[in-house]
Amino acid sequence: MSDPGPASGGSANPKLIAAVAYFGGLITGAVILVVEKQDRFVRFHAMQSVVVFVAVLVMHLVLAGLPLLGVVLYLPFLVVVIVIWVMLMTKAWRGETYKLPYLGDLAEQLLK
Repeated sequence: MSDPGPASGGSANPKLIAAVAYFGGLITGAVILVVEKQDRFVRFHAMQSVVVFVAVLVMHLVLAGLPLLGVVLYLPFLVVVIVIWVMLMTKAWRGETYKLPYLGDLAEQLLK
């Protein structure tokens, strides 16, 4: 993917918009994906945000359905989610197109 240029909506800072796509998780990712139609950098990060946070939601529901094991695993799961969330926002803010294994590839495929 190319370096981030101006977004189609006239925005001067696509790196900020890409970082914001992760900030609110599934919601901001989906909103930015609907609004932004041209900038591939912003759209990739918005789609990756949607894919990642749908996966997080599914995992949360799975852990919630496991009586004792879910309780034990929830804190490590939460820590990993927070670390990935901050890392993705930071990478987007720096203008990097960082693809998470599997989920980043899926996000790229969904944009085609």
